[in-house]
Amino acid sequence: MNFATADQPVLVRSAEAEALRDGASSLITLLADSGDTSGALTANKATFRTGSPGAPAHFHTRATEMFYVLSGSMRILLDDTIVTLGQGDFLTVPPTVPHAFAPSAGSEAEMLVVFTPGMDRFDYYRLLERVYRGEASVQEIRDSSEHFDNHYFDSPVWQRELAQR
Repeated sequence: MNFATADQPVLVRSAEAEALRDGASSLITLLADSGDTSGALTANKATFRTGSPGAPAHFHTRATEMFYVLSGSMRILLDDTIVTLGQGDFLTVPPTVPHAFAPSAGSEAEMLVVFTPGMDRFDYYRLLERVYRGEASVQEIRDSSEHFDNHYFDSPVWQRELAQR
């Protein structure tokens, strides 16, 4: 049950959380969107199977993105540096810092992902699922970059890292 007022807690039961596939090897479980928290935060759980490409190189202009590794191992691009996070590790990525993420080679992983202040991200994740299903185009993702504050770019460092599966 979600409460839509600022003075109420937000409770999301695992069995009731919406789960979306944005690819064959990853799942996004929606926890709390900006509207649920009066703009305070947006949260989801990201689950990655071994070999998942994760999220491509991108940055946000309006929010800090936080990552907490629940299980497994993740590799994260920060500017032009690759860092590895293990279970229990926590990372904040401030606005405008280029980043990307994927499970470490040979690893499955789960992460809690939080944006603050909150951003209306759930419709972005739903768009990713529609693209995966062939119901929307990659161009729609490009066209939504300002609205969802998700700005993609080419990163040779990240491409080299992903090639080391």
